Amino acid sequence: MIILKYINFLKNSIFIPKVILYLFLINHTFISAQTNYDNCGEALEICPNVVFSVSNIDATKTLCTNCDDNFSFCITPNNTIWLKFTSNSIGGNAQIDFSNLIFENGANQDDEVQAAIILAGAPCDATTYSLMGSCQVGTNSNFSLAANLAPETEYYLVINGTKNGIGITKAAELSLDLLLSGVGVDRIIPFISISGEDSLCKDQLATFQANMINCPDSTNYKWFINGVFVAQTPTLIYQTSSLENNDVLSVSNTCFSQCPVTVSGIHPTIFVETFTVEAGEDKFILPGEDVILDGVSDADTFFWSPITTISNHLNLNPTVFPKLTTTYYLTGVKNNCALSDDVVITVDLVLHITNSFTPNEDGFNDTWEIPALIQYPNCLVQIYDRWGQLIFTSVGYNDKKSWNGKINGKLAESSVFYYAIDLRDGSDSVLKGSVSLIK
Repeated sequence: MIILKYINFLKNSIFIPKVILYLFLINHTFISAQTNYDNCGEALEICPNVVFSVSNIDATKTLCTNCDDNFSFCITPNNTIWLKFTSNSIGGNAQIDFSNLIFENGANQDDEVQAAIILAGAPCDATTYSLMGSCQVGTNSNFSLAANLAPETEYYLVINGTKNGIGITKAAELSLDLLLSGVGVDRIIPFISISGEDSLCKDQLATFQANMINCPDSTNYKWFINGVFVAQTPTLIYQTSSLENNDVLSVSNTCFSQCPVTVSGIHPTIFVETFTVEAGEDKFILPGEDVILDGVSDADTFFWSPITTISNHLNLNPTVFPKLTTTYYLTGVKNNCALSDDVVITVDLVLHITNSFTPNEDGFNDTWEIPALIQYPNCLVQIYDRWGQLIFTSVGYNDKKSWNGKINGKLAESSVFYYAIDLRDGSDSVLKGSVSLIK
């Protein structure tokens, strides 16, 4: 298990400046248990400018053809531990400083450490190892190793205790701190910013983009409004229509899989144009009635729609006289921003079926009108003569579909006709009765 001395709230905070967070990482120690890295195949990855505490206590060595510890240059493997690191895109000099050496004091146990930086042509294949720079053969004091690194190349650091001298039967075991640094491994500090609009209309869908540089192994983008987490996106694009005036949008991401660094960016305070547009409360009227709308707005200009069945669509409080239930929209415009609100005027149509009409083309009562049927667009209306013959049928019934008293294009004689109306509203009832055609 790797135990990291790392403050989680810093990692998750979006308001910790990037440089402060990076310096925090540089000055804190990562402690790693030896059992995870006593062979090359499980080498502990270290990152630059972070102190790691490691130990070779109870570590082993692996000797076989071409395997981990089958090498003899510079140092002799005893109880090796393996670490690894990767140079940056530039390469160059790097140094590893070893300090705080604390040795075990067992009987007949040595008390010196040895170490080397290795380049492997093939991972963990000892026949491909080559020594980088100098090595430390044996010491019980602080020391350093240096090497000139090629760009974007992985290197191994091998450490073990010596086992030399008269009476020594056990190789040295110790814990120590190490620090990797230098131009060949230094990270370029990641940076993130947000681009997008500074001025919006209320409820406008706005698009923002996170701009990330120098951030390998990035994770999902986390977005915040006024410090409150609102969204997580796998891509650098974020869209929202929920911003209010003076809101602050920020984003964070985590860079580097090893020794992660959380960076954040803040968008300048956003101005959202907002103003009052209220269409008033919904109302109910009876057929033939009118009603005054209760519009309120401080917009520069405003208007109602639709402009039919309304006395003045540029007035905040016009009179409306809809024949049918109608939704009216009040729209206000200010500084090129438009906001709308709506009000529903419900015409309470009573299903009243007239029992006569006079199709004499005088412009009054010329068709058999049943206004309330407009509420049932799927209704079936059928009319029969006195002998039971079907003379009229219609699916849906309105002004344009109402019966004009004609049969096969010819006006019928005055008589009594019979109707059946199926509202098709989920009920099984059918309305039946008679209607008189009067010439």
